[in-house]
Amino acid sequence: GNNQPWLREAPLLRLLKSNGRKPYPISWEEQHRLMLQLPEHLANIVLFALNTGCRDQEMCQLKWSEFQNGMFVLSGDRTKNGEERIVPLNSIAKNLILSLPRESDYVFTYKGKPMNRITGSAWKTARIKSDLLQCRAHDLRHTFGRRLRSAGVGLEDREDLLGHKSNRITTHYSRAEIDNLLIAVEKIVVNRTQHHFLRVA
Repeated sequence: GNNQPWLREAPLLRLLKSNGRKPYPISWEEQHRLMLQLPEHLANIVLFALNTGCRDQEMCQLKWSEFQNGMFVLSGDRTKNGEERIVPLNSIAKNLILSLPRESDYVFTYKGKPMNRITGSAWKTARIKSDLLQCRAHDLRHTFGRRLRSAGVGLEDREDLLGHKSNRITTHYSRAEIDNLLIAVEKIVVNRTQHHFLRVA
């Protein structure tokens, strides 16, 4: 049967589609190395990504008007899947947001203008200097997801926190559901502190 070349091609197409690249969630130690090499405006947005799992464009277009009750509420036209998404902030993300100047409508700015993307030359330089070339911007999201999982956060909460489209009706969160997500996202911070003490001991 040499009349069916598509049998030979199919696996190749699948490989091309996935790019053959595995996600690379970074460790706390790698995060520390990377942050030391980032300029302040980039360090801010990277730290936010690691603690919220937001996508690059969600963060670059983040506005102060979307900040309410200790979280961001993104309308459907701002998210990848077209559904409203809430972004609960853990204490690290919240302290970061409260420390930023409100010099523009946009939360993350560089020289007063909104940022276009994370992945410019400064990001690449920082990855080289911190020996983390394998870490791409999207891996910050993977890191957040991995940390939630290792902190014992269940699949449904992880999906909600990452803004994955799901069959559950999540557009209107009750106060209890929001509180539950706030507790879930804070577990990363608690987990980190425990890891830190384990290393020191």
